[in-house]
Amino acid sequence: MSRLLTSSEIADQLTGLPLWHGSTDQISATYEFPTFMDAIGGVQGIAIEAEEMDHHPDIDIRWRKVTFTACTHSAGGVTELDIELAHRIHHFLFPEDA
Repeated sequence: MSRLLTSSEIADQLTGLPLWHGSTDQISATYEFPTFMDAIGGVQGIAIEAEEMDHHPDIDIRWRKVTFTACTHSAGGVTELDIELAHRIHHFLFPEDA
């Protein structure tokens, strides 16, 4: 099982991901897309990334805004898997930041 991260470890590892925030319980970010269909396409692409990791975020779609929330349920909070997932989501949506 993955080790739970501390608040300061989470903050340090989310540096460079300006939309991501959270606590030791979970991390999340909301991305706004140009259209609803762009949002759905973004979710589909991120679903592929998550499936490759075998680590899946909670996804809340509200018209053009999509909120991704990550935590490692089996560990009871945020682990390196969640940080990696946040980076993958961000870099999928903003490849120029990679």
